[in-house]
This record gives sequence, structure tokens and C-alpha cells, in this order.
Amino acid sequence: MGNCQASALIDRAGRMIWACVPRVDGDPVFSALLDQGDYDAKDTRGFWAIELENCAKVEQSYVRNTPILMTRQTDGDGNAIETYDFCPRHPHKGRMYRPVAFARIVRPVAGSPRIRIKLRPTTSWNAEHVPITYGSNHVRMVLSYMAMRLTTDAPIGLISQESFFRLEHVTHFFLGPDESFSDALRPAVERMYDETVQHWQLWVRGLAIPPEWQEAVIRSAITLKLCQHEETGAIVAALTTSIPEHADSGRNWDYRYCWVRDAYYTVEALNRLGALDVLEGYLAYLRNIVDGAKGGHIQPLYDVRGNATLEEWEAEKLPGYRGMGPVRVGNAAYSQVQHDAYGQIVLSSVQGFIDERLLRMAGHSDFEALEAVGERAWKVYNQPDAGMWELRTRLHVHSYSAVMCWAACDRLAHAAQALGLYERETYWAHRASIMKEAILQAAWRPESGALSANFEDDARDASLLQLLDLRFLTADDPKFTGTLVALEKDLRRGSNMLRYSAPDDFGAPVTAFNVCTFWLIEALYRTGRKVEARTLFEEMLSRRTAAGLLSEDIDPDTGELWGNYPQTYSLVGIINCAVLLSKPWSECR
Repeated sequence: MGNCQASALIDRAGRMIWACVPRVDGDPVFSALLDQGDYDAKDTRGFWAIELENCAKVEQSYVRNTPILMTRQTDGDGNAIETYDFCPRHPHKGRMYRPVAFARIVRPVAGSPRIRIKLRPTTSWNAEHVPITYGSNHVRMVLSYMAMRLTTDAPIGLISQESFFRLEHVTHFFLGPDESFSDALRPAVERMYDETVQHWQLWVRGLAIPPEWQEAVIRSAITLKLCQHEETGAIVAALTTSIPEHADSGRNWDYRYCWVRDAYYTVEALNRLGALDVLEGYLAYLRNIVDGAKGGHIQPLYDVRGNATLEEWEAEKLPGYRGMGPVRVGNAAYSQVQHDAYGQIVLSSVQGFIDERLLRMAGHSDFEALEAVGERAWKVYNQPDAGMWELRTRLHVHSYSAVMCWAACDRLAHAAQALGLYERETYWAHRASIMKEAILQAAWRPESGALSANFEDDARDASLLQLLDLRFLTADDPKFTGTLVALEKDLRRGSNMLRYSAPDDFGAPVTAFNVCTFWLIEALYRTGRKVEARTLFEEMLSRRTAAGLLSEDIDPDTGELWGNYPQTYSLVGIINCAVLLSKPWSECR
């Protein structure tokens, strides 16, 4: 759930177990996702539960075409409640109302249910105690970064002692900044609910979705929008930190930041959906990144406000997901050199030069700023970097990074053409031609009939599947078909694709990277293996959580999901594959 400012994760029992404030990359007010102690124990903190006494059954679903979650709890005698969780989001006084707030409406729907409220926040990554005071109609919590207030028409005294009480009428909760609730609570929260439902359903109605797999695409689109920090337009890689890529792997990273490497694929998905509000905000964020770049240098990631320094440290008071620490805050990859970032940001930004739908199209000043990025790409395309998978102890001349640098120059030629700058078009097209020839010569391995992942040896990397989508090679080019054969042989594990198979800083990879499987599906489809592509896509959809979403990784043997969640890359993979594989609307009418 979320509203493009605040977001939260709800578990299968209806407990709010992850929510960061005042932004997605802030301090978690609910952190039990990375603790998960005994929720019945008095000292377990980091969650907000609304519990039905003697609950025997829990059912959950989203209100249609919204991120509003309904959790129905039923006890053994048939008494039942429904809790509606949402972050308010709707137009108000000429702007979008999206407070740092979480609303819950609890409705008695059968019998005489009894409920208990457990409000146990955390602050400073569970390193400090949260002072809590109780008023006549509110609970005040003083966090290290802001004070928050829960306003409710539930009995405050029973909340304070966590007692069960009979739920005899609809009850409302609004957890937001420490401000007096100016309106009558009940009509205000009910109005927020109604207007939030309307806002999301109208937004979904404006999407261009394929006729097949509509539910999966709509849910992915909504969640992709929730991963945007609307104030700046940034889209984060995931809403969580430190969920390991596989059990006890130590591959625990903070993904609550904006990776430039995700930019092209995200823009591609947003364009296919026609989600122009999200797209325009994201393009504006990227323009600010380009403006702030020194000498055209683009680093791998930034925070949602565009800040470049993301010092990495470990939160020692949280044991981690299922006890599998460490819990990391920040991400040291910001200081790495990843040359693919130049191509990613140019590829994405070129949309602004050609898309007549945009309210603000890119112009000559934008092109001049991007040329500095292109010059940087030209200088470094054949130089070592950490690669898109962010190896921390080794550098190579990665083929994917080199191709992305080529794409930066190639697409600058397209932008120049759109602006009528034909001399600059020739300039960048000539450079792209030189780069392409050099890359093919350096990466091609005739002995294996495939392109290598780097210029130094004969390695495999699933990122080479993207050479089709980037238009570096065509589907009938023997260099691509040979590379596809080699990649499947080395990296495919049943229905899933690894990123790479060679040991890295943490040993040999165990789980498959979900977006790589989506890249495989696209490659299979474009090379004529359409039935197989559809079969794999259907299988990937079956791996989604009950919420219809995917995390970063999957265990090829067990099908268990791992890694940060929900993963933007995976959402984009669902959208892009569904649009590519679906039959057209003309066949459905």
C-alpha cells in the first residue's frame, strides 16, 4: 500500500510490518519485517496489528484497481471483521493530497467480533525507545526524525493496555504527522477512502494495457507507481532493504534508492502503459541528475531527492529477515564506476525529444547537457568498470556496459535528428559506428560462437540478452542466436535464468534473477520460440505472491522468492513481457 510519499507492507495476518517515514528511504516506524520475533511477546516491536480474538481464518484482497488492501478475519464461531488499509491519495484544493499517513478502517461484518490493537512502533532502526503518550482521542509517538499521531474513535485506554474489546461499529484510525485532526474523524477518513478509490480506478482506466494478463499488468502498474517518490519523480528499485538474495547469503542490500541502470527498462514499461504522469515525473528526475553531473559523469544510483552520497552502514539492533542479517542502510554502490549508466540515462531521456504527448518536451539545452554524458560514454566504453551487477572487488571491461555506452551515442544521434541538428546527428552516429565495430571485435568468441560478458575472457552474463531490445543486434544475427544458445546452456536453470554463474564476492550465485528470466522470455519470443516464451511467462506469473507481485530473486529448485520486494525490475518485466506476448485487442472484439 502507498500513495507515492508513504508506503507500507502488510503481512498475511493483517499486521503492518514495514513502513518508513517521512520517505521510502527513511527510518522504519514499523520494522518487524527485519525482526519477526514472537508477535505475542511483550517485547516484540515494530508492527501495528488489529487482531480478531480467536481468529481462525484470514482472507486478503485488493479493492479492485487500487492499492487498498482488505483483510477479512473470521473466528471459529463465524464472527468477522474487515480491515481496509490505505494511504490517502486524491486531488484536494488543486493539488494531490498524499500525506505521510496510514489509514485503517475496521468494519464488523458478522456476529459480535472482539478485537485488540497492538501499536508498537520503532525508531532509529530499533536502537531507541519510542516515547508514547495517550490523549482522549489520540496516541502520540515521538520518533527521532518526527513525531506522529494516531487519531482514532477506538477506546484509547484499551489500546494502551492492548485489551480485547467488542467491535460494535465501524472504527477509524489515521496515523500521520503530530497535528490535531481538524475534521470529524469518521466522515473525513471515509471521504479519504472513497476519493482514494476513485483516484486509483480513474488512473487505471487511463492505462493502455494488453487484453491478456490484465490483472497482472494492472497490479504491476499500480505498484510501479507506488515505487515513485512523486515529489521528485524518482523511482526506487524496491520498497525494502536487506531481504537476502538467498538464505544466509550476506547479499543483503538497501534497494530504497533510484538506480540509473533501471531507467531505460522503466521508461519502456511506462511508455507502453501510457502512464505519462509517472513517466514525466521520472524524466524530470533524470534531467536533474544530468544537470548535477560533473563532466558528464553519472553514478550508479542516487537517493529519491537526487543526493549522491549514500553511506552504507549496518543497523545492529535489527536481526534481519528471518534472522538473516545484516540489515544495511545506504548503499556503497553509489561510489562505484558503472559505465552502463551513461546509456541508461540517454536512452531514457531521448523519450523527451520525440514524444508529442508530453507536457514538457526536451529541447536544445537538454540535448547539450546530454552531450556531456555522451562524451563521457565515448571515452570510457572500452575501460573496466564494476558492471551492472555491481561487483565490489573486481573490474572488467563488461560487454553490456560497452553496448550501453554505444547506445548513448547512437540515441544522441536520434535526438539530434529530432531537433534538426544534422551535423550533431552525423557526429554521434559516426562515433556509435566506431564503437559497435570495436565491441563486436573485442567481445566475440569464435571458438564458442558467442559474445562474451567481458573483453578479457569467455564468460556468460544474462545482460547480453538485451542486445536485441537495445537494437545492437537483430534476432536473425548469428552472433545473437549463438549467444542465446550459450547463455541458456550456462545460465538457464529450468524455467529461470541466473545473472551469471561464476563465483563473485560472495561465492557462486544460488538464486535466479527474475528480470533475467523476463529478458529470456523476450529473446525467445523475438527469435521465433513464441510458444515456449508464453509458457515461461505463465509460469513466472504463477510464482507471484498473493498480492500479485514479485521480489528480486527466485530459488530455481523450490520456487521460493528471495530478495527485496516489490522489485521494480520484476514489475517492469511483467509489464514489458505481457505487452510483447499478448494478442492484440483486435482479436478480442
